[in-house]
Amino acid sequence: MIIFGTKGYLQQLAMLTLVCGRCGNPAAHALRRRTTKFTLFFVPLFPVSTSYATQCTFCGAEQRVTREQADGMLSGGARVR
Repeated sequence: MIIFGTKGYLQQLAMLTLVCGRCGNPAAHALRRRTTKFTLFFVPLFPVSTSYATQCTFCGAEQRVTREQADGMLSGGARVR
């Protein structure tokens, strides 16, 4: 019998101060990376998918961003609108 599947991992990359697109308040936003990994016998082997998102700490709205936007936010350049 072979046991396989996937497991999700959530990693917080940074806390950024941005203006929220939903509530319009300048608030802290958590920049997070969500990675899904293929597992074999409960051992994670390789990533299947990766996505990035910001979440407003004021209203809880979550907005997906691309990897390039996330890298720009980490370096201090780009903003999400």
